[in-house]
Amino acid sequence: MHQHIQWLTNRMAVWSVQPCLIWRDCATTYGEILERVSFWRAFLDEHQIAPGEMVTLDGDYSPATVSLLLALIDRGAIVVPLTKAAEAHREEFLEVAQVESIISVDEQDRWTFTRTPHHADNSLIEALRQTGDPGLVLFSSGSTGKSKAALHNFTHLLDKFKVTRQQMRTITFLLLDHIGGINTLLYTLSNGGVVISIRERDPEIVCRAVATHKTEMLPTSPTFVNLLLMSHAYERYDLSSLKLITYGTEVMPESTLTRMHALFPAIKLQQTYGLSELGILRSKSKDSGSLWVKVGGEGFETKVVDGILWIKAHSAMLGYLNAPSPFDAEGWFNTNDMVEVDGEYIRILGRKSEIINVGGQKVYPAEVESVLLQMDNVADAVVLGEPHPITGNIVTARVNLVEPEPAQAFRQRVRAFCRERLASYKAPVKVEIVAAEQFNARYKRVRR
Repeated sequence: MHQHIQWLTNRMAVWSVQPCLIWRDCATTYGEILERVSFWRAFLDEHQIAPGEMVTLDGDYSPATVSLLLALIDRGAIVVPLTKAAEAHREEFLEVAQVESIISVDEQDRWTFTRTPHHADNSLIEALRQTGDPGLVLFSSGSTGKSKAALHNFTHLLDKFKVTRQQMRTITFLLLDHIGGINTLLYTLSNGGVVISIRERDPEIVCRAVATHKTEMLPTSPTFVNLLLMSHAYERYDLSSLKLITYGTEVMPESTLTRMHALFPAIKLQQTYGLSELGILRSKSKDSGSLWVKVGGEGFETKVVDGILWIKAHSAMLGYLNAPSPFDAEGWFNTNDMVEVDGEYIRILGRKSEIINVGGQKVYPAEVESVLLQMDNVADAVVLGEPHPITGNIVTARVNLVEPEPAQAFRQRVRAFCRERLASYKAPVKVEIVAAEQFNARYKRVRR
């Protein structure tokens, strides 16, 4: 075996008889996953997949997919994971990453292999090939337009998992083509935990999986936490095994966190922070009910300049395949996240691009959403700015209701409710009732 993941496979061999992955309610042991890694190594030989080849791995967390990912890292290939969530952009992504072969794993864990006409010759790819290290390409969610392709040296992302940490039974909620999903998987495998795969990311299915498989950790998003609260699915299942819920990918509305903490005082709620470009930082919330968090850890440096968080990371990407490098001369990355600082702790207020400027005053959408989510009959709310000739912008709210309600009466309720809780310039001027879900396949709010 190559040295790329020798340390990881040696560790996995120690736990060979222990369950590694639960897929479709059936357990696969660490030993069985390692046997499958051997199978895939032979498969990659047979199909002449060379080190440095751009290979798309299409699938979810199944025995075939997890073992194939390990075999591809071992081979020194550059992996481009894709999932159903990226279906709409699939052709564009294959083109941008100059993918040379595709291995797709279906819902029955069967696979197909296809060669593409592409030959990857991007200078960043060439430079990574020179090192002989494996690579990873992740696409940013592109909520602001075109998705950017971040190329990583996989070895740098793997380094932090060499430190042993807690063994956890974890649901893989974040998808395999998301930095959080990759992070969850590698953390679990490197500590002898159990990866619990779910077919759908739906509150009912997640709660059932927690109860059935005695899940200890659930990494998720604030949008999903809100859906979970609205669904009341937690009342129908025994969730007593849960020790830790981590949330990231977007700003958590304070009211959602407060409700969740009140309902589950025994579960530790921890904010996480990471970016496709940098990897996931170690984080520590002040306490379960707090939005103040310490971020950084081994291999990361942080600084705040003019209220914006900047990060320098050992695990930073090599660059974008389809955009100029975003790093400054010293290797710092501007996250564009606005933060408040209190000693070692920061509080994330929102993306600079999402801030609504009303007559020179700043409005953070998450703060207004947090207020709207406290209202009766509100299932979800997304706040965004809309251009206005006098004030520059106005605050607009798009709201999903639990039960139908006359629009005029609801708007009056919103005004009265916000008047008591928000400065007048922060209150929504325009309120739309919408039926469609306002989040994407990654359970992240869409503000467009």
